[in-house]
Amino acid sequence: MPTLSFVRFLACAGLVLGAALAPQPGFAQAPAKVGTAKPAKAGPAATLWLTTPDQAQLLREQPGKLAFRPAAAKTTGPVIELNDAQRYQRIDGFGYCLTGGSAELLHRMGAAERAQLLRELFAIDGTNIGVSYLRLSIGASDLDAQVFSYDDLPAGQTDPELKHFSLQPDRAHLLPVLKEILAINPRIKLLGSPWSPPPWMKTNGESKGGSLKPECYDAYARYFVKYVQGMAQEGVRIDAITIQNEPLHPGNNPSLLMPAEQQAEFIKKALGPAFKAARLDTKIIVYDHNCDKPEYPLTILRDPEAAQYVDGSAFHMYAGQIEALSAVHDAFPQKNVYFTEQWIGAPGKFAGDLAWHVRTLVIGATRNWARTVLEWNLAADPQQNPHTPGGCTECLGALTLDGNAVTRNPAYYIIGHASKWARPGSVRVASTEPDKLPNVAFRTPAGQHVLIVLNDAAAPQRFRIRLGGRETAAQLPAGAVGTYVW
Repeated sequence: MPTLSFVRFLACAGLVLGAALAPQPGFAQAPAKVGTAKPAKAGPAATLWLTTPDQAQLLREQPGKLAFRPAAAKTTGPVIELNDAQRYQRIDGFGYCLTGGSAELLHRMGAAERAQLLRELFAIDGTNIGVSYLRLSIGASDLDAQVFSYDDLPAGQTDPELKHFSLQPDRAHLLPVLKEILAINPRIKLLGSPWSPPPWMKTNGESKGGSLKPECYDAYARYFVKYVQGMAQEGVRIDAITIQNEPLHPGNNPSLLMPAEQQAEFIKKALGPAFKAARLDTKIIVYDHNCDKPEYPLTILRDPEAAQYVDGSAFHMYAGQIEALSAVHDAFPQKNVYFTEQWIGAPGKFAGDLAWHVRTLVIGATRNWARTVLEWNLAADPQQNPHTPGGCTECLGALTLDGNAVTRNPAYYIIGHASKWARPGSVRVASTEPDKLPNVAFRTPAGQHVLIVLNDAAAPQRFRIRLGGRETAAQLPAGAVGTYVW
């Protein structure tokens, strides 16, 4: 017969074990400790970072850990199951478009305030969000204070030798800010995209609309080479370029109309050979426009003379379906796919913007092979300035900057849920998609797992996360986004 003390020990252990297995309040469950016996080998435990649509939680780490235990033989309710063996594309990064206007507002902040904000954006320690990819405009975008190129001339003059080429416009604000960013994250990847060539290269001689003159193909190819080389001399490596921002939208200022056939011709006759001759390893990416015209990049990729120089295709999502990225990938799986721009219209609606952008882009684009997800744009002032005459007047930045005062808007949290943990070099891995629980999973270079989940239902949802025979219980409030890291 057991002694009284041993009976008390068993009763105490039973109570502890029962409490550990019972549903716990909140989002975290700690591993149980049974008496003083040697514990079994601990499984992994996940940290949850949460954003709720009511903004009560904004990319906030939740207390405690979600412990993984052996999966039950029979379970009920939704399960998100990861499969490390089924791997897809590598990730280049998550981030924003660093427009000239964004750089100007950042550069006008106090030095200490700017340094603190840039560290919050580009470092990964603590609560910093680790932005890992930026898109720059080659010359002005419509979110610069004025239109410019790197070779502007009086009307009627030309410069086919590019003797007047200069990056001077970028030295006022963009380059100083970029150099501060690179001091924080020297490995950040940069994509350059032009909104227009210099007007003297265009059929209408203006910054808005028109097309590239065929006789200017070689000069424009050298313009790209000089840009990449000039930025390198400034200590700024351009990882990739697109040939034209939104080539089927010539109504912006600046802008250019460039049909697919002309883009293919420009690549194979001028740009590709020019990059090869200059020994540039900067990637050439085509299209850079909406998901409703996948035939545009496919036209170029079907041209072997052009395609030999092309790394992949870039997309926006102002029209079409995100599955277009998979259609292009499936036709040319050796070519990469990127998502490079999506705006949020001011003043924004936090709950709706959070759900749509996480569902469609952070989850949807990456589940359709995108190596990047970029929001447009990084920063604007309270009146959505600066912008060119005719440029976007309603583009809500990820940040609103009013002098040194900083407001963090939906795009800040949308990107932050991925950028901090799904670092460059992470690989997307398979994960099941229960109803109303869209998600995407990654394995990082350090061997961590990252799972981003949206509760797309109108009520809280409980579910299990399962990997390799182990699982943990989780729940998310209605409309909330959770990033689980273990």
